[in-house]
Amino acid sequence: MSLAFDGTVIVPAADPDDGERTAAALTSHLTPTSSVVIVNVIEKAGGGIDKASVSQREEHADDIFERTERVLDSTDATAETAVLYGTDVVERIFGEAEDRNADAVVFTAREGNRLAELLTGDVARRLVKEASIPVVALPQGDS
Repeated sequence: MSLAFDGTVIVPAADPDDGERTAAALTSHLTPTSSVVIVNVIEKAGGGIDKASVSQREEHADDIFERTERVLDSTDATAETAVLYGTDVVERIFGEAEDRNADAVVFTAREGNRLAELLTGDVARRLVKEASIPVVALPQGDS
């Protein structure tokens, strides 16, 4: 079975390696009519103290977008980026998907141990469990 995305897909990326890895796995599934929206969610602490300033996080997002777009430049798909802000990463991703009438959310799961998953709330698991549109987890190293 061949999987192709010929509409709009939302690609959440948490860090430059994550974005680059997901873009590399996604390229073989894109068509000339594909539209990729790379998003990075800057999570606000909701009244608590943030770990880094907003400007530092926006610079981090720029690094993510640069590396991700570099990979996607080899395709005929269109790509754009969006920095999102919110207190719940998963809700914000699906909100953006709804706003853009996206066909799917596409990601590659990051490697991590169970403790890290417990501490971070396991965003990948929540993306799948709380999906309001199709969610596709691409295998790492997909070509």
